[in-house]
Amino acid sequence: MNVFRDLTEVPRIDGGRAVTIGAFDGVHRGHYELLRLVRELGLARDLRATVVTFDRHPAEVVRPASAPLLLTTLDQKLELLGATGFVDECLVLPFDESRSKEPAEDFVEAVLAGVLRTRMLVVGDDFHFGYRRRGDVALLKRMGADLGFEVLGLGLVAAPAGAPASPGAPTYSSTRVRELLALGDVAGAAEVLGRPHEVRGTVGRGDGRGRQLGVPTANVQVPPRLCLPDEGVYAGTLVDGTGTERVAAVSVGRRATFYAERGELLVEAHVLDFDGDLYDQEVAVRFHHRVRGQLRFEGPDAVDQLVAQMHADVEHVRTLRA
Repeated sequence: MNVFRDLTEVPRIDGGRAVTIGAFDGVHRGHYELLRLVRELGLARDLRATVVTFDRHPAEVVRPASAPLLLTTLDQKLELLGATGFVDECLVLPFDESRSKEPAEDFVEAVLAGVLRTRMLVVGDDFHFGYRRRGDVALLKRMGADLGFEVLGLGLVAAPAGAPASPGAPTYSSTRVRELLALGDVAGAAEVLGRPHEVRGTVGRGDGRGRQLGVPTANVQVPPRLCLPDEGVYAGTLVDGTGTERVAAVSVGRRATFYAERGELLVEAHVLDFDGDLYDQEVAVRFHHRVRGQLRFEGPDAVDQLVAQMHADVEHVRTLRA
C-alpha cells in the first residue's frame, strides 16, 4: 500500500480511483467489509482502491472536549489498512483548524475530483464532512453527477447473530468497541475488531514495586489519547521490540492498595516465565480475556493479600492461555 501524506505526493493517473473516506479508527470488521467492497468495485472498473483518512481524529479539532479516545495510533491504522490487502493507496490528510473550516464543496472539487480523479466514492450513509458538517451523501451525489463520479452510501455492517451484546446497536463500529472496552469485555471487543485490542508504548522505569512483591512487571507508558479497557486484570500477551509475543498478566489500574486517592492509571504487564530486560523497548500489549476487576486490599496484611491475589491471577492467566 502506497501512503501519501500530502496532496502534492498523489500521482496523477489516467483511469481514476475508487475512494472511501473516514477516520477508520480501529480498522474493525465493518471497515474490513467496506474496504473489500471498494476493492471489488475498483477491480470491476479498473480503478485504484484508495483510502482517504486523517492524521488525527477530526473530533480532536472540532470538539476536543468530547473527542473519543483512540483505538489505534496513526501508524497502527496504516499497518492495519495495508494488512487487509484491499487498499492500493492511502492519503493521510492533515486535519487542523483550517481543514475543519473548509467548505464541503471545496473539498469535493479540489481533493476528490481534482487531485484523486475519483470515479467511485463509497462512504457511510451518515457520512458528514466540511465546515459545520454541512457535507453529506446527498451533496456528494449531486456534485458527483456533475464531476463524473458515482456515490454509494452504506449502512453500518451488522454483527452476526450470537455476537456479544453491547449497550449500543448490534453493529460493527468503533463506538461499539469503546463501549465493550469500557465494560472490560475485551473478548467482545476482539469479536468486533477481528483481533485482540492492542495498545503500544515504551517500557519505562516504575518504582519497582512489582519486583519487590515477587511479580515483576513492565510499566508500559501508553499515550493518554489511547483507549484502554476498564480497570482490571487481563490475560493477554506482550510483543517486545523484536516481535516476540509472550503470554502476560496485564493490569490496568491505579494501585488502589497503595494509594488512598486515585493514582496514575498504569498498564503493567507481567510476562510469564520471563526474566529479561524490556526497559526502553517499544512494545505492544494485547488484551484477550478479563480475569477480574481491580481490588483494594486494606488492613495490616493488605500487601500479603495482594501478593496472594497476584500469584493467583498469574496462574489463572496461565490456564486461560494454555
